[in-house]
Amino acid sequence: MVGYIIGGILILILLIIVGLILRKKIYDEVDQHESWKMDIMNRNVSSELQRVKSLNLSGETQEKFESWKSTWDQILTRDLPDIEEFLLDAEEAADRFRISAAKKNLVEVENILRTIEELIKQMFKELNDLLDSEKQSRKQIEEMQPKIKELRHSLLQNRYLYGKAEPKFESEIIGLQQLLEKYQEEVDLGNYYEAKHLVDELSDSVAHVAEKLEEFPLIYKKCKKEIPDQIKELLAGIEQMKEEGYRVEHLELDKELNNYLEQLAISVEQLENGDLYQVYDLTQGIEERLTEIYEMLEEEARAKSYIENHISSVKSSLENAIDDFKDTNEEVEQLQQTYYLEENDLELYANLEKWIHQLEKKLAQIEIDLEGETQTYVTLKDQLKSNKDDLDQLHHSHQEFKDQLQTIRKDELEAREKVSNLKQELFDINKKLQKSNLPGIPSFLWNLLDEATGKSDIVIQKLEKQPLDMGEVSHALTEAETTVEALVKQSNALIEQAYLVEQVIQYANRYRSKYPLLATQLQEAERKFRNFEYELALDTATKALEEIEPGALNRLKEFMEVPV
Repeated sequence: MVGYIIGGILILILLIIVGLILRKKIYDEVDQHESWKMDIMNRNVSSELQRVKSLNLSGETQEKFESWKSTWDQILTRDLPDIEEFLLDAEEAADRFRISAAKKNLVEVENILRTIEELIKQMFKELNDLLDSEKQSRKQIEEMQPKIKELRHSLLQNRYLYGKAEPKFESEIIGLQQLLEKYQEEVDLGNYYEAKHLVDELSDSVAHVAEKLEEFPLIYKKCKKEIPDQIKELLAGIEQMKEEGYRVEHLELDKELNNYLEQLAISVEQLENGDLYQVYDLTQGIEERLTEIYEMLEEEARAKSYIENHISSVKSSLENAIDDFKDTNEEVEQLQQTYYLEENDLELYANLEKWIHQLEKKLAQIEIDLEGETQTYVTLKDQLKSNKDDLDQLHHSHQEFKDQLQTIRKDELEAREKVSNLKQELFDINKKLQKSNLPGIPSFLWNLLDEATGKSDIVIQKLEKQPLDMGEVSHALTEAETTVEALVKQSNALIEQAYLVEQVIQYANRYRSKYPLLATQLQEAERKFRNFEYELALDTATKALEEIEPGALNRLKEFMEVPV
């Protein structure tokens, strides 16, 4: 029982402590909000609002000032006293430990204070915007007033540059002056925001009129004189080109240029009514087109000159190519009686013939078009240049074909010379073998000699064949050269081996009496030598000698000279 009592007492004490802490916190928040309220009350809002009195307190400005003053009075007379009541209620609730009610009052106080802060911030912003707007507008007006005067002065001094459009520009400048006066009226009425809109409008209008005054004389001069003069000069030039035979009639430039003259006449009227920018786009387009026409006519003149300077030479070159091809044709017919021409050679020859016929037709058509005047010189120049380039390429290809024909004859002569050299080599190697004083020649070497001789004879037969097929000749010649080369190589090796066997045996004879085994081996080597087995004989004699005197073979080779 005592435990329950003590527990209850402890809980009660704990609740009292928590309540005191929460109440202390409420008191602190009340003090903070009280300080915030006093800070607002002590702000120099009224003195700040008095700054607006430097402006004309009428119209929009008067309305704004009254609105701000009313808002501040409401804050002082209603909102702040309400805050005081809420703070007292919060303290009273805290005294009675009604923490929830106290917090509710404090939340309400904070919301009111934040709203007041936003209202003050908004008032100051609107005030500063108004003052800055007035200051900026006044500065802009001070800058624009002399500009408007300068525009009027410039128009009066240079009115001859504007023709009938001068009254229109005068009217626009008067409009600027009227906007300026309207601005002053709004300022006098205190309508500074409306005045700011007028300043912005006036600034754009001044820039617009200044730009028009600067650009108008140039465009007006172009439309009234410069471009029409260019067009008339161009029309006269076109007429002269027609008389000189240039083909410009089908381009219908006269119609196009006269249409431009009409458009320019209308543009002059538009300019005199102050319509500048549509005319600007038109003149720019006409000038670009005139440049194109000038370039077109210059190209036509250059093309005519090119044709006059090159037509004869192209015709002459084609005639020479035809004559040259006739000679080639005769040469081909002669060669076909003697030589076998490859398919690709005959195909190239046929293509050259077709090519020449095509160039003849193209040049004939160009001459027809020149007579009939159905094509511009630019078109004909491109065709003639293409023909000329094709002729150059034809000449190059034709020369390559002729060189190829010469190669066929050259290959024949070279083949005859080579087979003659092969025959001489066969004769020389046969003679060399016979003079070698060998006991005999192995059968494989005689067989190789017969094979080389036969293949050389085949080359000669191919060369005598009609028509001559150089492909077959070349193949047969390659085989013959390969066989003769092998024959020469093996013959020289055989002679060298046989001579070396004799030298080794002669050198080893000094040891024959002392070394019976050596004597037996040398007898075996001599037997193989007599049986034409020269390589085996050399191997047997060399091994026997090296066992008695190592390195003897190399020393013999150093001083040995094989007889030719």
